[in-house]
Amino acid sequence: MTDGKESESCCLEDYVTDVGLTWLASRWGVVDMFDREPDRHPLPEGGPLAEWLDFAALAVDEFDRSKAVQLGQDVQRLLRSPLPDETIHTVWLAATHGILDPAEHGMTARTWLRRIEEAWLARVRQDDPAFVPLPPRPVVDEELRQAVLQVIRRVAEPLRLASEQPPYGVPATGLVPALERVVTEACADLGYRLFLRAVKAYFVPVPADGATHEGFVALGERFGYPYWLVREGLNDRTD
Repeated sequence: MTDGKESESCCLEDYVTDVGLTWLASRWGVVDMFDREPDRHPLPEGGPLAEWLDFAALAVDEFDRSKAVQLGQDVQRLLRSPLPDETIHTVWLAATHGILDPAEHGMTARTWLRRIEEAWLARVRQDDPAFVPLPPRPVVDEELRQAVLQVIRRVAEPLRLASEQPPYGVPATGLVPALERVVTEACADLGYRLFLRAVKAYFVPVPADGATHEGFVALGERFGYPYWLVREGLNDRTD
């Protein structure tokens, strides 16, 4: 057992706010900021798609090996699931505040995921040409699934309203049912992280002094997330 100061120091040293596909989705804030300042941040020659694929490659440099492979795991968890393309499209839109809609670039959600995987894998193999991704290991434990569904339902209505009527970006209609399907048909872990990413993207209130916030944090601990993955970016103000 460590005291408070030692615990805080440890947490600050491991300042990981997301991993895998949801880390990539979190880059929407960076893209949006730069898009508002085009003179300071010109797009790559390939346009917005190239910008996002550069982030997919950057994931390999951003994290240690165990976290870097999470992007490939997450993509395969969705690609190998029975989820309809519309469901994957909806949760991607929500996680990115509708900043990049694959449909606007003539792609299905699954095609976009394959593009992400190709960019990530090409970067991995620059360092390890023989690298072969492991098969996906989705979390299918029924107790964890139910725990995630319970947390989602606590903020279902404000999340629905925020995602269907965003101030900008493509609306993510039908988000809550889509997230529930990811949890029950693909992976409870990825479903929870996509849910968190959407809650943060749309700034849904989750006051830090309430039971809902405690439930968010407790579930993150059950999944073994880094300390900041749940907490960072939540609209947890109490005033």
